[in-house]
Amino acid sequence: MTRYPRWKFFLLMAALIVCGLYALPNLYPDAPAIQISHAEAGGEVTDVARQRVLGALDNAGLNPGPGESVGTSLLVRLSDTEAQLRAREIASNLLGDNYVVALNLAATTPQWLRAVGASPMNLGLDLRGGVHFLLQVDMEEVVTSRMEAWAGNAKLTLRDAGVRYRGVEVDGTTITATFADQVAADAARSPLRRALDNFSMKPAGDSPEVVLTLNDAALKEMQDYAVDQNRTALNKRVNELGVAEAVVQRQGSDRIVVQLPGIQDASQARRILGRTATLEFRLVDNSVSSARLRTGVAPPGLEFFPFKGQQGRIVALSKSKIATGDQVIDARMGFDQQNGSPEVNVTLDADGAKRMQRITGKNVGNPMGVLFIETKTDVQTSTDADGNTVDKMVSTTEKYVINVATIQDTLGSRFRITGLDNPAEASELALLLRAGSLAAPVSIVEERTVGPSLGAENIEAGLKSMALGLALVLIFMAVWYKVFGLVANVALLGNLVIIVGIMSLIPGATLTLPGIAGIVLTVGMAVDANVLIFERVKEDLRRGLKPLQAIEEGYGKAFTTILDANITTLIVAVILFAAGTGSVQGFAVTLFIGILTSMFTSIIGTRAMVEMIYGRGARAPAKLSI
Repeated sequence: MTRYPRWKFFLLMAALIVCGLYALPNLYPDAPAIQISHAEAGGEVTDVARQRVLGALDNAGLNPGPGESVGTSLLVRLSDTEAQLRAREIASNLLGDNYVVALNLAATTPQWLRAVGASPMNLGLDLRGGVHFLLQVDMEEVVTSRMEAWAGNAKLTLRDAGVRYRGVEVDGTTITATFADQVAADAARSPLRRALDNFSMKPAGDSPEVVLTLNDAALKEMQDYAVDQNRTALNKRVNELGVAEAVVQRQGSDRIVVQLPGIQDASQARRILGRTATLEFRLVDNSVSSARLRTGVAPPGLEFFPFKGQQGRIVALSKSKIATGDQVIDARMGFDQQNGSPEVNVTLDADGAKRMQRITGKNVGNPMGVLFIETKTDVQTSTDADGNTVDKMVSTTEKYVINVATIQDTLGSRFRITGLDNPAEASELALLLRAGSLAAPVSIVEERTVGPSLGAENIEAGLKSMALGLALVLIFMAVWYKVFGLVANVALLGNLVIIVGIMSLIPGATLTLPGIAGIVLTVGMAVDANVLIFERVKEDLRRGLKPLQAIEEGYGKAFTTILDANITTLIVAVILFAAGTGSVQGFAVTLFIGILTSMFTSIIGTRAMVEMIYGRGARAPAKLSI
């Protein structure tokens, strides 16, 4: 008998049982379904709408069943994708614009598996279907907004230094401060240089002014920050709004790719992305006359905005911003203790709190307004010169004041926003702010929908290629290595079970079509270690070693070679994951997991089975079937 540790048998059995359990849900494919949600935030599907939809679907012969409540939405399961498309058309025509009817996929995993936390692998856009958006970040708005903020800082710096100025103007990436005389201009240079260290200062000339130009490095850093911050904000937003397995990635210098697997209704997805909101806190100027407000022409340094919910009321706000939405680190919906009206409790970061404290401390008794900025993207259908219908993405921005309140005391990092219509509006505003404000507006430049039928075709093609590759490998190993080949084949099947189990266990892992390619590649590579071991065993048998000695020597001496060969591939997989995006990362993940599991099953799995066949008898075997 060979001396093979018993703990390795138990380790192998534990890995197969656990991974097999968590791989089981993948045998229960998602069922086609439609999901009905209210068009307004916080709205629910009424019982009347529910019965109307289910009745209409039943009359159409689609057999929808009782339907399921998922949060505030109604989920209706269908038999196939054809019935799913018919059901969406029927429900959409029946409910009109008050509800959003989207194609979806419903889980069919048994309750006993869900009770232990087992669920199928997350599938990517190319396998599950969904929507793909390419968003463009408005870099011009990034520069304009940030330059205005720096101009405001310049004004505050000059006031704190006691230097009187005539004006501070912004032109592109240049700030020009003008003064009454050269003495004041010279006095301003030192404090401005310290406050605006990202700018290069033009040498003093004949005119009493200070000219500062933004450095190229600071400009690039600002633009990179805008794209990265927008990407982070969008990622948090789709996660908080319940879009599972979303992919939000940067592409190039000013674009962001958003993929939402499982969502088939582009209008619903556009609503999720289009409801991007931010806030600006500004001082209110009540000195502007009503007649001037009606003209719509604001004096220098001010802007006019409508007040939400009060038709005809116009508010004059200072162009200088006290704080902005990207400085919000937390926002929670609550209720006013005095009258029970909804409110949003806001917490600012250190920079926003410092500026809020500084400005409100000097303006106690003056009003402050909260400007709400919302960007929406929708499809505008038009006809070109040839008479063809063309869909064009159109982005619109709405700005209105939601709250004006008198500053009673110096404000810091925490304060509240009131003046909201209902709790649902307050909750959605808090969610959008908490998820992260956009540093710059985004517009949808490309939209693509991948249907579930195409995803099913991809899965079918991937499974066929895997089955063909697996069959060829199994036949070759069984013919060439006989009993040892059958052992390797069993280990290979166990390897696939472990890969699927691990992919199902990892919360953030998503299987894509390139990921299937990685598994197919792993199937071919998984037998490499066994080939090295078996050839070493055959060589030792030719050298005259006894069968059990040849097994010990073959597995022992081949280990170093197997480790060296697989480590290099593991390094490549890590580099692909770190440097790649999207599909490349999906391939790298399955390749990395597949290499580790193939080493485990080849070295420990086949060794344990060979031990059971040849090492547990009373007498040593006279020969090996290899």
